[in-house]
Amino acid sequence: MSHDLYFYTMKNIKLYLETSSWNFYYADDAPEKKAITREFFDALPNLPYDLYISEVVLEEIDNASADKKNQLRSFIKPFQPTILLLNSSVNQLVKAYLDHKVLPPKAFYDARHIALATINELDYVVSWNLRHIANIHRQQKVSAINILNGYTKPLQLITPMEASYNDFEN
Repeated sequence: MSHDLYFYTMKNIKLYLETSSWNFYYADDAPEKKAITREFFDALPNLPYDLYISEVVLEEIDNASADKKNQLRSFIKPFQPTILLLNSSVNQLVKAYLDHKVLPPKAFYDARHIALATINELDYVVSWNLRHIANIHRQQKVSAINILNGYTKPLQLITPMEASYNDFEN
């Protein structure tokens, strides 16, 4: 009796890196998060991740001071993330999040990040925004609205710390 071994290639994990993920690389006022963020970005080239940002991330960066804007854009460039664009489907999902009070109106940009990741069927949103993005209560509410709107692929809302720890190495 022979046993056939079947090997499969796992698809790369699709990560949407929300603006705070990039910002905390330079966060001198939050040394612990800065250290974790730097560890995350240092490990990225060796991990099976496809990276995504959006025009929303770039818009938020462009609203920073000239120095900060240049620093962040220079930092992002070598990672060559895919840039996602806003469209009517994203806008409809953002409206659903706000109408159902999944996120407060002041978290409009955060809703856009989550909707972009959902519409594009990404696996994770990576964020240090614990209030409006990376928390289990928000994730439950987002999942419910996503399902109601026909988006059944699970989306996880995590911190860079959670994305850093992996079991890809044995």
